[in-house]
Amino acid sequence: MTAYSEQFQAGKKFRIEESLTALETPLSKKEAKENLKDVRKKLAKLQDVMYAHAKYSVLLCIQGMDTAGKDSLVRRVFEKFNARGVVVHSFKVPTSKEYQHDYLWRHYIALPERGKFSVFNRTHYENVLVNRVHPNNLENEHLPNVSDTDNLPKDFWEKRFEQINNFEKHLTENGTIIFKYFLNISKKEQKNRILRRLNNEDKNWKFSPSDLSERKKWDEYMVYYEDAIRHTNTKEAPWYIVPADDKWNARYIVAKILLEVLQQHKDIQYPELAPEIAENIKSYRKALENE
Repeated sequence: MTAYSEQFQAGKKFRIEESLTALETPLSKKEAKENLKDVRKKLAKLQDVMYAHAKYSVLLCIQGMDTAGKDSLVRRVFEKFNARGVVVHSFKVPTSKEYQHDYLWRHYIALPERGKFSVFNRTHYENVLVNRVHPNNLENEHLPNVSDTDNLPKDFWEKRFEQINNFEKHLTENGTIIFKYFLNISKKEQKNRILRRLNNEDKNWKFSPSDLSERKKWDEYMVYYEDAIRHTNTKEAPWYIVPADDKWNARYIVAKILLEVLQQHKDIQYPELAPEIAENIKSYRKALENE
């Protein structure tokens, strides 16, 4: 059976219209939940080892259109993790302070420490997605040599892709393992989820009129997602395209890929005790037992 980390990895000629939003033979909800439960246990154990090993960090980047299930996915996949070992960052519109720095700055300062996991719920890729649909946002960056955000230099976005690739390469070369997931939801399923928000009083708070205005730009977003993924799908930091119309299958796929790739790092082990401590374990135990 093909590993999920291979099955769902974006190809060199990735095209969104050729990518699944739902599995052809999905697991039942019960099967997906049980499989996820098993993978979570293994990930929690691995997290403990990585925390003690303290040589790698893990960065998960999760992108997708509104209602793709990013928040609930993060909750379900990481619910068994030790809280000390994982931090979730949900990046919103940049603050005035963040706009005083380059667009990657706020992501640099949120990177995981060695032995820990960071989840970027929306990521540095927003800059080459939302800002391409709404180029006027770039006015807030006060960029030199950019006087008209509606008429950017021809190579502007290509340079940003290059900057992002360099950013991620630098991270991987210094011990950060990067996972990039695109939750691929269909436009029809997004409509159903927005309607559920509107029809369920407990979910009304999640709705914003901007959900509808952004939905009208769906085709634009798909063009820019495809362009971003194709330009930044590297060996060091590949993209995984996750069919997201079924939330439980999507959660399991994300967790399974995470486990498969981390298990490939055979050097992740509990650190060996210093010889002087290992030699005296019995005496330490005996001293405590005789108190």
